[in-house]
Amino acid sequence: MLKHNKLKPVGIAIRLMWNMDKWLLIHSIITSVIEAATPFAGILLSAYILDGLQAGEEFTEIISVSLAAVAVIFLLTVLKAYFSKILNVHIGMCGKRYDTLMSMKTISMDYPLLDSPAVNDIRVRIRHDNDWGAGFYSLVWQLPYLLNSLISTFVSVVLMLPLFMEGHFFSDTPAILLLLSLGAIIAFNLWFTSVKNKELYRLLDDPSLDKSYLGYFLWNDQDYHYGKDIRIYDAKPLIKSKLDGDLVIKNRWIKQLVSNNMKSGFFSNLSAGTLQIISYIFVALRAAAGALTAGAVVKYAGIIYRFSQSVTNVFNALEEYAVSSNRQLSTLEYLNIKDVLKKGTLPVEKRAFCDGSDNEYEIEFRDVSFQYPGSDTCALRHINLKFRVGERLAVVGMNGSGKTTFIKLLCHLYDPTEGEILLNGIDIRKYDYEEYMKIFSVVFQDFKLFSFSLGQNVAADMDYDTKRVEACLDAAGFDNRRTSMPDGLKTCLYKDFEENGVEISGGEAQKIALARALYKDAPFIVLDEPTAALDPIAESEIYSKFNDIVGNRTAIYISHRLSSCRFCDEIAVFDNGQIVQLGSHEELAADTGGKYHELWNAQAQYYSS
Repeated sequence: MLKHNKLKPVGIAIRLMWNMDKWLLIHSIITSVIEAATPFAGILLSAYILDGLQAGEEFTEIISVSLAAVAVIFLLTVLKAYFSKILNVHIGMCGKRYDTLMSMKTISMDYPLLDSPAVNDIRVRIRHDNDWGAGFYSLVWQLPYLLNSLISTFVSVVLMLPLFMEGHFFSDTPAILLLLSLGAIIAFNLWFTSVKNKELYRLLDDPSLDKSYLGYFLWNDQDYHYGKDIRIYDAKPLIKSKLDGDLVIKNRWIKQLVSNNMKSGFFSNLSAGTLQIISYIFVALRAAAGALTAGAVVKYAGIIYRFSQSVTNVFNALEEYAVSSNRQLSTLEYLNIKDVLKKGTLPVEKRAFCDGSDNEYEIEFRDVSFQYPGSDTCALRHINLKFRVGERLAVVGMNGSGKTTFIKLLCHLYDPTEGEILLNGIDIRKYDYEEYMKIFSVVFQDFKLFSFSLGQNVAADMDYDTKRVEACLDAAGFDNRRTSMPDGLKTCLYKDFEENGVEISGGEAQKIALARALYKDAPFIVLDEPTAALDPIAESEIYSKFNDIVGNRTAIYISHRLSSCRFCDEIAVFDNGQIVQLGSHEELAADTGGKYHELWNAQAQYYSS
């Protein structure tokens, strides 16, 4: 955790705002100055008219000055409306840029961090704070309010100074009493704000708010993927029960928050009212002593009212800013999370790419063991394996045997707990992370497609080579479906953003994912159950042209269907996190006491007559 520093979060948050949108701060200042000045213009005009009439000035002169003042007030009102609209636009833009910043941090951080309970807790706190108006958005919205209150207070103090200039100030008992009263009220507000902040911190830190079924279902209830199961299994009572329990907790929290705010409002209004009464008494005493004109009485009465309101607003704004700034610690902590996988600097050799390489390119697992964070057992134990460019390696085994974990380590999504993985004899941790990632195309079993166009899904980019995309889709067996799509490669998948988006089957999605792997044209292609969602005919077509699809790439193939492994040069059999057998299909099938023979016979019995 970052050390608690009340000023640091505010400074960093303002710097973030400045970097995201400089005009946000500039327009906040301009709008606040105009908004603060407008009421005082009206107060000063009223005082001038009264004094002018009392002094017997020319009526035409009073009218002329009044019209000019009204024109200024009208101009200030128009400018305030204009700059307020612009400010609201920049506030919205700043919020979107903040969302983008947080999203980019999430998608660029080390993969293991996405799975980390500690990091997930930070994300939950940030979302919770923003949902309840105590996060970064709150700081952005409160900034103009705070600036306006500070400027109004400053202008009020400046305009009230002449009130204390009459007579001998230090021998003026009413003036001294007024200042002492002001000091006492301000001290009380500071103390009360501190007490209220502690109570707000306690409420906002309530762990029951972090895990919200309401938020979960609000995000997912409109996802049609959930809709089928909710209806088939009549899960509505279960969901309603979860939501009702969530609402009980939320209602209890809201009642505490409302009670806290009511107490705060009462004492804020009480202190503001007390300040006004004392100030009005002081003005009345001045007027009774003949030190003030009728216009001055009206002027100071108006200024005192603005001053009391501004002081109250300053304390309220500072209170909210203090709470929101404290909550910024989660955002700062998240943005300051350091990557550990991206420390390498060595460039990956260019021969790693499929451009007529010399194939002198080798990957080796040397006594590699791996344990997932928070787990008590090893997912992989003492893995020793070596393979070269151009080879076909099949990885087989029961569920939970470590196959997918093996691939994650190969792709450097995780670092080994023990041992090392070598690329051409060098530990992969020493290579530049981004360069190393470029040598792998992977189709994971739980792959995801985006609600973007078909072409962008294949290329994973805004711009792409149309002919290459089409060739990759055709190679993956998606040619007939591609040509039938209404907008070709520009057809949007799914309906998240396009009303005319196209829904695709699981098998079609798997073909697109395979085409995406081919388009990347990396020297290593990893296929994790690449035909699991395909029908038998489509699967047979993929197998029959597997060598043509893969080309001179190194192919690593994970599958439960052992018949699909026969075209691979070597098969690694995983069991309980270890490689228990390694060899060709013929060698392993002949070993009647081996795990592969057991798995092969278990599947073969369903196809034998």
